[in-house]
This record gives sequence, C-alpha cells and structure tokens, in this order.
Amino acid sequence: MSQTHFELNDIHWLMDILQDIDIGLVVLDRKYRVQLWNSFMDSHSGISPQKAKDRDLFDLFPDLPQDWFRQKCSAVYELKISTFTIWEQRPYLFRFPSARPITGRSSFMYQNTHIIPLESANGSVNHICL
Repeated sequence: MSQTHFELNDIHWLMDILQDIDIGLVVLDRKYRVQLWNSFMDSHSGISPQKAKDRDLFDLFPDLPQDWFRQKCSAVYELKISTFTIWEQRPYLFRFPSARPITGRSSFMYQNTHIIPLESANGSVNHICL
C-alpha cells in the first residue's frame, strides 16, 4: 500500500511540475487540437487552458504558418522522432510579448521549440508535445 501511495504522490508532483514549470507545454492531437495547455501558455498567451482545450491551434494562432508547421509535425508523427525549431531560423512559434520588457529590445519573445512524439501503449503516435 505504501508503494501505491508513493506512486500516486509521484504522479501528483509530476502534474504540479508540468503545470507550473516556466516553460510552455502544449499537447496536440493529429488534428492539431489542443489537449494540454499549461500555465506558462496561459500566462503568456492570455488564453486559459479551458478555452484552449480541444481548440484548433491554427484558430488560436492564425499567424502560425500552417503548411510549415504541419510539415514539421508530420515527421514527428510518422517517423516517431523529435524535431526542433530554433529562434535563429524562426524567432518564435507563438507570438508572445517579450518576457523582458525593460532589459530586452525585442517586442516579442524569442523561442526554441522541441516537438516530441507521444507514443501510446500500442506504439502509435497520435499526440505530440511542444
């Protein structure tokens, strides 16, 4: 019983960490609908997790180039490999205001992005994590 209690505590802690870490976390399904939206995304986008849930990412961010992003993600889904975007190639994925308005000179937040396949128990990839 103590092992089960310990495992439940671990899951609870992990959920708190994922929700409150100072990094944006988004989980998308194959139709690019938001399945998870953490507090960083809420804080910087002004879109609550409740409003983001099950919404099309391209409706939430109409400036996000669909063809480019879908192509980046297709390899993640099909090949089950991670991919990256770096700010030197594309300054941001989501146009957020600068996180350093006093010391920074940019009007937007530079972002690196890691796109990770989330494999299900049967080995298929139906979700990705940004």
